[in-house]
This record gives sequence, structure tokens and C-alpha cells, in this order.
Amino acid sequence: MSGPHCSSGELKRGLKNRHIQLIALGGAIGTGLFLGSAGVLKSAGPSMILGYAICGFIAFMIMRQLGEMIVEEPVAGSFSHFAHKYWGGFAGFLSGWNCWILYILVGMSELTAVGKYVHYWWPEIPTWVSAAAFFVLINLINLANVKVFGEAEFWFAIIKVVAIVGMIALGSYMLVSGSGGPQASVSNLWEHGGFFPHGVGGLVMAMAIIMFSFGGLEMLGFTAAEADQPRTVIPKAINQVIYRILIFYIGALVVLLSLTPWDSLLATLNASGDAYSGSPFVQVFSMLGSNTAAHILNFVVLTAALSVYNSGTYCNSRMLLGMAEQGDAPEALAKIDKRGVPVRAILASAAVTLVAVLMNYLIPQHALELLMSLVVATLVINWAMISFSHFKFRQHMNSIGQVPLFKALWYPYGNYVCLAFVVFILVIMLMIPGIQVSVYAIPVWVAFMAVCYWIKNKRKALNPVTAATLAAK
Repeated sequence: MSGPHCSSGELKRGLKNRHIQLIALGGAIGTGLFLGSAGVLKSAGPSMILGYAICGFIAFMIMRQLGEMIVEEPVAGSFSHFAHKYWGGFAGFLSGWNCWILYILVGMSELTAVGKYVHYWWPEIPTWVSAAAFFVLINLINLANVKVFGEAEFWFAIIKVVAIVGMIALGSYMLVSGSGGPQASVSNLWEHGGFFPHGVGGLVMAMAIIMFSFGGLEMLGFTAAEADQPRTVIPKAINQVIYRILIFYIGALVVLLSLTPWDSLLATLNASGDAYSGSPFVQVFSMLGSNTAAHILNFVVLTAALSVYNSGTYCNSRMLLGMAEQGDAPEALAKIDKRGVPVRAILASAAVTLVAVLMNYLIPQHALELLMSLVVATLVINWAMISFSHFKFRQHMNSIGQVPLFKALWYPYGNYVCLAFVVFILVIMLMIPGIQVSVYAIPVWVAFMAVCYWIKNKRKALNPVTAATLAAK
């Protein structure tokens, strides 16, 4: 699994400031908010707003830690590179492959969500058919050059931004004007059982699902090697994340939960027997009789899912490329064509993501919840490794007397807070019967990676011996 870099081309710095800004936004707004919020609503009620604020701030701190490192060293496969350089060989190996499987699972989740959104218009179309069709479309976009990917992601994200701002504006107008009906009132946030209808425990139990929503913000780290002026645009994009969380998560949820009582919305979502059968955002406007707004929003949440899958496909290929260049993945995956596209890395990731189509064929009603829990398990490892790698990185910078250009928040205490939060999420997941299996899978996954790393090193050690033997003959 090791060898020299064998690419015939190189990555192109074809991503401009507007692309980077919208890629950062694309990773932040997707299925976790538009569809995953249905499961959070069931557990936490209106207090989900507070939960998204807490998880969003932790995600922002992680982003600042990652940002500090990539501004100093804007390279492909940043997660693995920093863990490898500042922590150790196995840390880099585990970080890289864990990040790759994370975005494979994210892609599977988004494809599953796409099938559910298509159901809103054409319930007779199986989710696996929709997943297969959009799987082909997004991979074709990524097989074009990086500018095509950047433009596609730019317009995907523009649709999300305009639509969410429009939804907040329309919802606010309906609340103020009274056109939303007698049930539309800000008091819905604390009536119908209070702000914590299931107590603080209900919110705590929902935190793991909420965390899923922010598994994508760190996609920004992959754009560094193809960003024009990364040391300028990366800090700007990261600093704007906190405002996006406030507007697109907190603002949208406040309006959504004010328009109709949360328990009525939940009853509508559960009517089909699947809490994740549709987006709460679409259902609210449908319940209010605004079918046009509901159809527009369904189109928006569909493009939001495609946006995150598009970004995930891009990230996965760059992750494989970066690992192949440092010897942690097969050297064939380091090949880049003359257009600057890592075709082999894209196709390898696509082959594994195809499992999502099979899951939607075999277990269409349970696929999304299972995938979301697996995403959170890999995200926990990912965030922990970013935070600890940053800790080691800053120790190195301090030892050589170099001051980072873009500092993380509250080092080292911010790192301790993030690592404690990760442990907190794991404890919560162990308490939820449906998703605790994903926690049990973590040590198995780490052990499997340890065996793979041992095999890689053994083969690497044997290669010089084999070469010497052949030369002697």
C-alpha cells in the first residue's frame, strides 16, 4: 500500500473565493437539518433549538482548530496529513481512512434522503431508484474538472441560501400578519408541554442526532490544495460559519416551530410509520395550506442533499489522493489525469457508495437512521483526532517559536472542551438502543485499522528485501 507518487498530472488551483465560501456552506446545510430534525423533534421538542446552538458552537471550535493548521500547510488530505506529521504514523493512517469512510456514509445518507424527497412528488418510485439515478449524476460532475465541481456546488448552495432566507422571511410574515392561522404563534415554542417537553434529558438524548447535522463543516479542509489564495479565503470562510449556524439553523428552526405546534407537526410526520418519511420544513407549509411553498421547499431540500453528496464525493477523492501520496493507500490512487482530476480515487469511492442503493432496496425504512448513527460514530473519531492533532501541532509551533497566522479559540482549553464533548456524545449514544451498535463498532473499526496498518508496514519492510533478492538473481 505504499510507493512513490505516480501521478501524471497535478491538482489545479481552480476554486475561487466564491466557491470556497459556498462549499463551506454546502457542508453545513443538508439532510441533518432538513430531515434529521424530524427525529430530534420527537425527542427534544422546541428545545432542539438550544441543542443545535450547542453542537454548532462545538463544530465552530473544531473548524477553527482545523483552520489554524490548514492555513499554515494547505495540502490535500489535510486530516491525515496533520495527524501523520504531528501525532504519528498510525494516527495519520486511522484519521485518513476514518475520514474517508465518514464521507462515504454521509454520501449514502444523502442519497437515501434524496429518495424520500422524491417520494413527496412520486410516491410510487422506490428510494433505491432515485438514489441510483442521482449517484450517477453527481459522480459525472466530479469526473469533470474541479471548476465544474466548484460551479455545481456554488449553484447548489445558492439555491439553499436563497430558499432558506425566503422561508424565514415568508414564515416571519405569516407570523406577524396572522396569515399563518390562529395556531401560528411564537408561543408555540414554550406552550404544548413547555420548551423542554421531555425534560432536559430529552434534549440530551437528541444531541447525537443533532451532531449528525454538523458532519460536513470540516469539508473545507479538503479545498486547501485547490484553493486560490488559501491563506486568505480559508480563514474568512471559517469565521463566517458561526453566522451561518445562527441564521440557517437557529433562525430557520425558530420560525418553523413557531408556525405550528411541534406535537401536531410530529403527529403528521409519524403518520406514515416512519419519522423520517419527509422533511418537517416541507410538512409545515403543507399543513398551513401553502402547497406552492411546500413544493419549492421540497425541491430545495432535494438540492441540499445533492449538494452535500457532491461535496462529500469531492472530499473523498482528495482524501484518497492525499493518503496515496503519503503511502497510506494504494499508490494507484495517487494518479491524477491531465485535467487535474483524480479519476481512480473518485471511482474507488463511488464503488463503495453504491452500497447505499442496495440498502435502500433491502431496508428502505431503516436505512437512514442506521446510516446517521454510523456517521456520528465516525464523526466522533474525526473530531477527536482533529482536536488532538491540533493540540500536538500547537505544541510543535510553540517549540519552534512560530506564531500561527490564524489561531484557534482558547488553546488548550478549547481542545479539552471539544474532546470532553466527544466523550459526552459517545455516552449518550450508548444509552440509545437503536444506535448504540455504532458505538460498539468503534473499537472494532480501530482494531481493523490497526491490523491494516501492521500489514502495510510489514509489506513496506519486505519490499526492499524483495527488490534486493531480485537484483541478486
